[in-house]
Formats: sequence, structure tokens, C-alpha cells
Amino acid sequence: MIQTINSVFKAQQAYKYTLRNSNATQRINKLSALKSSIEKHEKEIYAALRSDLRKSEFESAITEVVFIYSEIDYAIKNLSNWMSPMKVGKTITALTAKNRIYYEPKGVCLIISPWNYPFQLMMAPLISAIAAGNCAILKPSELSSETSSILCRVIDECFEDSEICCFEGDAAISTHLLSLPFDHIFFTGSTAVGKIVMEAAAKNLTSVTLELGGKSPTIIDETANLDDAAAKIAWGKLTNAGQTCIAPDYILIPDHLQAIFVEKYKVAVQKMFFTESGDLNLNSYAKIINNRHFNRIEALITDAIEKGAQMSYGGKGDASTQTILPTILSSLPENANIMKEEIFGPVLPIIPFKSIEEAISLINSMDKPLALYIFSQDKKQTQHMIKNTSAGGTCVNDVLIHISNPKLPFGGVNGSGLGSCHGQFGFKTFSHERAVVFQSSFNMSNLIYPPYEKKGWVLKWMKKLM
Repeated sequence: MIQTINSVFKAQQAYKYTLRNSNATQRINKLSALKSSIEKHEKEIYAALRSDLRKSEFESAITEVVFIYSEIDYAIKNLSNWMSPMKVGKTITALTAKNRIYYEPKGVCLIISPWNYPFQLMMAPLISAIAAGNCAILKPSELSSETSSILCRVIDECFEDSEICCFEGDAAISTHLLSLPFDHIFFTGSTAVGKIVMEAAAKNLTSVTLELGGKSPTIIDETANLDDAAAKIAWGKLTNAGQTCIAPDYILIPDHLQAIFVEKYKVAVQKMFFTESGDLNLNSYAKIINNRHFNRIEALITDAIEKGAQMSYGGKGDASTQTILPTILSSLPENANIMKEEIFGPVLPIIPFKSIEEAISLINSMDKPLALYIFSQDKKQTQHMIKNTSAGGTCVNDVLIHISNPKLPFGGVNGSGLGSCHGQFGFKTFSHERAVVFQSSFNMSNLIYPPYEKKGWVLKWMKKLM
């Protein structure tokens, strides 16, 4: 495998110089071929996601496949415009020159994707890499092996290895790939592994995009519509059984509204994920990816309870089906482990506050999150919360949906990520913005050439003009 990887990497390093000259039509044809291959294998993709994560076909369509169709269509529609050199203004020092920004491909890129949305989180950056004219080596997660397998088959049908190639395998494969001098690395995964990726990239001075995670808070204030908030948070928290990097991680709510919200959340959860007879609907509720993560989430619940937290709802797990019921924890002690790491599961801690400033202070005491959610009807207070916190992205009176708009950048900040993706932002991520100046044959550059003894008047007029 290592020898094959090295051979493919060498071939892509040679081919990138040919690929950089591809035009918009050629790149659009490649994106169209990719979409056709996905459509051909759509049912197999759904089956793979069902096997890996017990995702329903509907959930897989909305959060993975249709999402990617939309990304491809948007790139095809706008690619010619994105590729066009961008005109920029003149300066006093070059009045007669034309100034442009050219978008050139970075070269050979490495894309490493996670297991929680194994199709979407590989294909989305790949679309941007193709649109920008790059070669790419893909490394999907070994934990979602069925989806990784069909994903690699889709790629093999569309591309030669010298352009795009997919390698399955464990962490040893990722480690070897990270040792190679790629022109760009796009990594989606945990903050801990993101640090390893960035350290490896630094050895080759490789640029990186890190799509990480963290504890995304939700603030509910006194003016919020609690029925609406409970339903949206239940959906956002429990989609993919909470294994979503931008899932609401914990709730901050006024003390006197906590009990009311808990009851409304229970109603919303029962309506969405349980049958009329009261059983969990496994056709709509995903499973935890594997036993290790199942045990990790159960350990977080146990630790919180042992330290004084209250189980307000759920809490039970079934190891045989890798299922953890929707769970609410309240009265959390400060030293509970569940407030020290991203939960990545269907457990919702609720923390009461007495003032908005107290809630803001708690958020700012932690690493900057990938997402912040605000439920409020008070526009002034909403702006206050936005201005006094930092997050990769924010939704007001909804959750998750900001990721679906390709006209918005998606990415984290500091501990939750570096760089952004989707739409033109993804195209720019995989492009080098090259400054190009076309000087006119009629110019006054010689005015700034030495000798300088008699050039005082030039400096005087430059200062006036500037």
C-alpha cells in the first residue's frame, strides 16, 4: 500500500502542471461526471450509510447526498465566474497599471474525512478541489468502512489515479500520507487529531484547512419561543444520534425556564423519534458508530451522575445495538467531564443562568466553538450576544442550517478550525490568489529611481496625492 501511495503521489505531482491549465468547461465536465456516478450508486450509498450508522434513507439524502448534489450544481453554475481574474483598483504608485488577482490551483491536495458524515464530508471539499483544478488523494475514515468503500468506487469510475485517487486504510495510512509534501491538506475531524495534522504539515510548510468541532453552545433567553426552540434543538441534537460537529452541545437557559424547556424537549423528542407505542423508532434514529464511542458516551453520563448531575430524561443505552437513548442532564457540577469535551452523542446538558452576561462569560471561558445558537425574539439582545462571543458560525432561532448555504463560509476559529469551505469559499481554499500587475508602456516608474538628491518634489507630491 505504501509503495502504491508513493507512486500515485509522484504521478499526481507530475500531472498537476497539466491540470492547472484546465478550463472551466473541462472542470465542469468532471463535476458533472462525478454527479452522474453518485446518482448511479445512490442506493448503494444509502445502504452503506445504513450499515455504518443506521441512518435512514431520508436522513442520508438530506444530510449527505442531496447536500452534495446542491454543492456540485452551485459550483457548475458559478465556476466560470470564480475562475475569471478579479479586477482590483489602482494605487497612486501605479496609476497606469492594471491589477488582477488570478486563481491558480494549489497542486496536489490531501483530503482526510471523518466517519460521522462520511460521504458529505469527503465529497464537499473534493468538489472544491476539482473546481479549483487540483489533483487530490482522498483518505476516508476506516470506521465507516462500507461508505468508504462505495465512495472509493465512485472516484475510481470518474478519475485516473494521476488526478484523483482514494485510499482506504487505518491510521498508519494517514500517518504516511501526512509525511508527504502535499501542496494543501484539508482535514475534518477532532481538535486533537487536527493538532497532529497541523504539526505534520508544518514540516513541509504545507497549507492546511482544519474543520474541527468543539462544544457548540445554545443560548435560550426569556423572550424565546420555547416550543419552537425545543423542536429545533431536538432535531439538531439528535440527527445522526448527536454525532454532528455542529450539533447543539449544551443549553444555557434562564433558571426559571429550565423545567418548562425540559418538558417541551421531551415532547419534541417523543414526536420525532418514538413510535405511538412508546418504543424508540430505529428507522429514524441512528446508532453510535462503534463500541468504543458508545462506551465513551456512557462513561461521560456515569461520571456526571456520580459527581451530582441529575438525569432529567433518558440515560439508558443498549450495547448490542450501539444505541443511547436521547438524554438530558441537569444540575451539572463544574468538574463533570461532559463539560470538558465535545459530547458527540445524544446527551444534552442544561445549564441555568441568572443573566445573559453569566451565559456569555461561560461561553467565553471555553475554546471558541464551531457553532453558536441563539433563541431570542429580542434583536438588541441577540446582537449583544453575537458581538460579545466568537464562533465559527451562528444561527438565530434555528440550528445547523447555516451549513447548507454555499453562499456562506463554513469553518471554525482557533480550537474549532482554521479556514473555510463550501461554494466560492471552498474554491478559494484550494486556490492560490496570485497578484498580477500589468504595467502600461506609459508609466512614470522612473520618478522613484535614484539618485534621490533631487527627488524631494516627487515625495512632496506623492504625499499630497495620497
